[in-house]
Amino acid sequence: MGEPSPHEVRRGVLLAFAAYGAWGLFPLYFDALKPAGPWEILAHRILWTMLFCVVVLLARRDLAWIGPLLRRPKLLAGTAIAAVLIAVNWVVYVAAVTSGNTSEAALGYFLNPLVTVALGVVVLGERLRPLQWVAVGIGVAAGVFLGVAGGRVPWIALTLAASFALYGLTKKKVGVSLEALQGLTVETVVLAPVAVGILVVVGAQGGLTFGQHGTWHTSLLVLSGVVTALPLLCFAAAARRIPLVTIGLIQFITPLMQLLCAVLLLGEHMPRERWIGFGVVWLALIVLSVDSLGSLRANRAARRDLPVNDCPS
Repeated sequence: MGEPSPHEVRRGVLLAFAAYGAWGLFPLYFDALKPAGPWEILAHRILWTMLFCVVVLLARRDLAWIGPLLRRPKLLAGTAIAAVLIAVNWVVYVAAVTSGNTSEAALGYFLNPLVTVALGVVVLGERLRPLQWVAVGIGVAAGVFLGVAGGRVPWIALTLAASFALYGLTKKKVGVSLEALQGLTVETVVLAPVAVGILVVVGAQGGLTFGQHGTWHTSLLVLSGVVTALPLLCFAAAARRIPLVTIGLIQFITPLMQLLCAVLLLGEHMPRERWIGFGVVWLALIVLSVDSLGSLRANRAARRDLPVNDCPS
């Protein structure tokens, strides 16, 4: 396949901004779901996302992949592991937002690219370029500083960064056999019994808010499925049109928007040491971005210099 046209690239960039922009506004959405607790929100998010995905698949008549999937136990097991990891990520993130710790959640997504790079070395045996090592080292220093200066380990940020990085690693190991919508469908189907169990337990404790706080609150819980699925579909469409490096640079708008939402709109207090920690993490991300851009230019130059005769026939 040839390189995408300029029109497709522009479309891909817009889709990427739409996906990461929507994720950046998630703190406002989940804050609006109060007084629902994180476990109830997780359960609704799973069930309504599953319903939305199934409806879309039925409308597209996209069901032929289910039979082959059921005959591949390794792919099913990998998808189940991915489902657990994304569920952990979802519930910790919602708990952070509803408890007034959105800024720490944003830190987790700033740290995520660094954790992903580290996992590539530890698990996949990838070799890092010098600037990548520098970026990871700065990121580790930032984590240590935040833990020491803040008087506690920033477990929310670390859990979010690790769970999402492991989710990406699991998807990579499983392979790209499923499209984004198909994968999300399977993951939510796997989690559906857990979601139902959560609602039963929360309901038995008298903690269910669904239908108890007006039409607006109920509608927001129902719409959590659409809100979850649409950015993912935009991201998948963008990833097919623009380079991974571009995706990597655009992704930083999500935690930045989350941080701005926390400080400017949700009124969270940011202590000085956390601002310093964020600054150190941003330095690491700048180094990582410079390395990625340099690698992209080098690869393009190498392709331009390739003689036509060297191309495989």
